[in-house]
Amino acid sequence: MYDCDKDIRAFHRDEVTLPQAEQDSMRSRRDSNRTRLRNGLKKADKPAPLEFVKQGSYAMKTMLRHPDNDYDIDDGVYFKKSDLVGDRGAEMTSLQARQMVRDAVDDSSFKRAPEVRGNCVRIFYEKGYHVDVPVYRKVEDGGTTVYELASSGGWKRSDARDVTAWFDDARKMSADGGQLRRLVREIKKYARSRTSWSGSILSGFGITALVIECQRIDGREDRALHDTMKAIRDRLNGNLTVAHPVTPNDTITNGSDDPKARMFRDKLSQALDWLAPLFDADCSRKDALACWDNTYNTTYFSERGEDEARAATSYAAPIAASAALIGLESQTSAAVVSSTSRHA
Repeated sequence: MYDCDKDIRAFHRDEVTLPQAEQDSMRSRRDSNRTRLRNGLKKADKPAPLEFVKQGSYAMKTMLRHPDNDYDIDDGVYFKKSDLVGDRGAEMTSLQARQMVRDAVDDSSFKRAPEVRGNCVRIFYEKGYHVDVPVYRKVEDGGTTVYELASSGGWKRSDARDVTAWFDDARKMSADGGQLRRLVREIKKYARSRTSWSGSILSGFGITALVIECQRIDGREDRALHDTMKAIRDRLNGNLTVAHPVTPNDTITNGSDDPKARMFRDKLSQALDWLAPLFDADCSRKDALACWDNTYNTTYFSERGEDEARAATSYAAPIAASAALIGLESQTSAAVVSSTSRHA
C-alpha cells in the first residue's frame, strides 16, 4: 500500500480535529450556560442541580471540525428525584422536567429561544453550534443508585457517564489509544464528507462502537485507517445490528436491516474501491493523493502534493545556480592558472 502516513496525519491535524481555539470557545460557552441555568432555576425557586456532566463526542473528545461550525455539545444536568415535584407536590413528568430546564435557561439573551426536544433541551448559538442539555434524575432504588433520563417516552433508565467510561476503557485497552481516537474521528469524517449523506448514514455513536469493535492498530496511520474501514465493512456484511455498549438488550441500530447501517456499509465499500489503486505496484504519489481526495471529497491531499513540488523546485533552483557558479569559478581559476603557467 502506497505510504501516505504523513498525509493522513496532516489531514487529521488540519481538517479533522478541532483546533484549540474552538475547544476553548465551546468550554467557555458551556460554563456560561451552566451558570445561566443555575441562576434561572434559583430565580424561579426551582431545585438546584446536583451536577453537570459532559457527554457524547464532546466528552470522548471525538468531535470533528465543521466548516459551518455546526457543533453539537452534550452537557447533561442531574437532579435528585425527590426534588423534582410539581406545584401540587406530584412527581414531575419527564416533559415537565425538560420544560423547567428550558424556562430556566431562557434569559431572553438568545436570538433563537431554547427548545424542548425529545431527549433534551436544545440551546442555539449564533456562531453555528448548539448545546443539548439532557435532563436526568438520581433515583435511590433498594439501596442502589440509578439514573433516569427525561425522554419523550417518560423517565428512562440511562446514564451517559457509562458510555464515556466505556470509551475510556476501550482506549486504555487499545494498543494505541491515541490512534483509536483518531480512527474514530477519521471514519466519522468520511461518513460526513458528503452533505447528501446527512441524516441517512449511521450515527457517530454507532460508528464509534464499530471502530472500537473492529479497530486495526498500525504504526502507519493510512494503513490503520484503510484496514479498519475494511474490517467494519466486512463485519457489517455479516450483521448490520450494532449493540448498545452499556445498555443490555438494547441496540444503536434499528432492527437487523437498519438502512443507516446498510448505507454506511455501502459507502465504506465505495471508499475501499477508491483506495484500491494504492495497492498497485506502479502507484505514483500523485495517484495516491488523488485516491484520498476522492475518499474524503476534498482537494487537500493533491494541494499538499503540489505545495511539496513547488517547495522542491524553489529549493532546487538556488542549489543549481550555486553549482553552476562554483563550476564557473573553477573554470576561471583553471584558466588563470594555465595563463600564468604559459607566461612563467
